[in-house]
Amino acid sequence: MIELSEPLHKTVFFLLEIGLILGSLGVVLLNNIVYSAFFLGLVFICLSLLYLSLNADFLAAAQILIYVGAVNVLIVFAVMLINKPQSLKIFPIWTITDKITFIICLSIFFLLVTITLNIPWSKIFLIAQENKNLESIFITNVERIGYLLLTQFLLPFEFLSIILLIALIGAIVIAHREKITEIKEIKFYKLKKKL
Repeated sequence: MIELSEPLHKTVFFLLEIGLILGSLGVVLLNNIVYSAFFLGLVFICLSLLYLSLNADFLAAAQILIYVGAVNVLIVFAVMLINKPQSLKIFPIWTITDKITFIICLSIFFLLVTITLNIPWSKIFLIAQENKNLESIFITNVERIGYLLLTQFLLPFEFLSIILLIALIGAIVIAHREKITEIKEIKFYKLKKKL
């Protein structure tokens, strides 16, 4: 376990949060998908270091092995093997649908922040304290993580699964749109060749 003094812990936490925010903005705002994939790796590494600073060594190791070591490397290789020509612009030009989507996402974000601030967390803490005797049964960190994910953190765990489902649907829609564009380009090229 890493024992840090309070000022050092706050400094490390602040730097990791800045890395998470900047990396997340890089993933979303950059037009070049290779750069976005590298920024996603930065987000995963900062998140694993954040877990490590909170003495969650199992989660930090799982984050490094699964997300950085497998998922992000797979994304980078898949993007580089596609070999699509990239535009030279780093930041995309926003269309009206991008602006509408941004406003909707910002509204949902502020709604979630408002709901989170209005939740009576002390009552949830008291319920968790009543179930403390069940938590003492588990010996390993993995058993405790499983218990907490299915009791105290069930709602955030379900929200995370919904967000991942939305991301998966978005990836399918983007891939389908690119496929349609590619088919149109092939048809146009064949038609041009015939003329």
